Amino acid sequence: MVVARTLVTGATGFIGQYVTQLLVQRGDDVCALVRVNSNLRPIERLDIEMLRGDILDRRSIRRAMRGVERVFHVAGTTSFTVPRERMLAVAVEGTRIVLEEAMRADVHRLTYTSSVAAIGPARPAATANEANVWDAGRYRIPYVDAKHEAEVVALRLLGRGLPLVIVNPAHVMGRGDPGRSSTALVRRFMRRQIHAYVQGTINIVGVDDVARGHLLADERGQIGERYILGNRNFTWDRFFADLGRLSGVEPPSLKLALPVALALANAAIRVPGLSMPLPAELRAASLNWAFTSAKAKRLLGWKTSPHEDCLEATVAWYRERDHRHLAPAGSRQPVLMRLLGEVSRRAGLNR
Repeated sequence: MVVARTLVTGATGFIGQYVTQLLVQRGDDVCALVRVNSNLRPIERLDIEMLRGDILDRRSIRRAMRGVERVFHVAGTTSFTVPRERMLAVAVEGTRIVLEEAMRADVHRLTYTSSVAAIGPARPAATANEANVWDAGRYRIPYVDAKHEAEVVALRLLGRGLPLVIVNPAHVMGRGDPGRSSTALVRRFMRRQIHAYVQGTINIVGVDDVARGHLLADERGQIGERYILGNRNFTWDRFFADLGRLSGVEPPSLKLALPVALALANAAIRVPGLSMPLPAELRAASLNWAFTSAKAKRLLGWKTSPHEDCLEATVAWYRERDHRHLAPAGSRQPVLMRLLGEVSRRAGLNR
């Protein structure tokens, strides 16, 4: 049996560590690209080779590609606080360098971790799939724009012969998020740092399911295709209600119409100590991120766990590690916020 030498970028990240573990279990000869300051704890016990480098350093990528047959490009960021220039550098230039060097090395297969953000939100009351027409540039959300532009780069290289398959995970939850990236939403909820929210939809999926989807895309995916890896679509009302039930922390009471929330967010930027989501976060949260993963299930044989599992796992993980900084089970929102929620509801400020 010939063992494939497989390179993983972003192996120490949330999704990357799960993908790397599954590749080792599959029997691949795995090498992981890690930065000098990377926290190696998520993968330090795995029988893999660590290669120092950075996706923005072409020389280190070229060295890492030597003898590689398969590549999983998982590296990236999900932070909304990263400046647009840095976001574009990591998502677009980083992807360009990794994919160009993979093509130069004549790899047999490259699985690229994109995001549903690159597909764009669904129309109101609809559900999007892989054929969704991109129309999200008008919202000027740096993370969304960067993910879309990175996919454009990837598809251009596909046209030049790169054996590329794309996976588009939704909002990933589960245990072991080392950088508190996509699961930071749950941590903020459990610390009662989400004081207000807007109407919108989010799709939640477990990190272990997403990792299995990566390997299935590598094994069964068709070159040039992309596959949405998502699970349950939630309105924010439903999502926060479920988080409240699972964590014991009362959900936020104050729901605002987007124009009202944006006005407060822009004011908060100029007021020291006033905590509000960034305007880009609010614009993103107000959109309909509802998706179907029927294609991945039908063509890859991908299956998802019960949607509560990943939320329960995330809540338990933060309770184990951050319990001193979290609101205890049974805690309620501050009286003032509950009163403001009732006032806004009666005044119609949430519509």
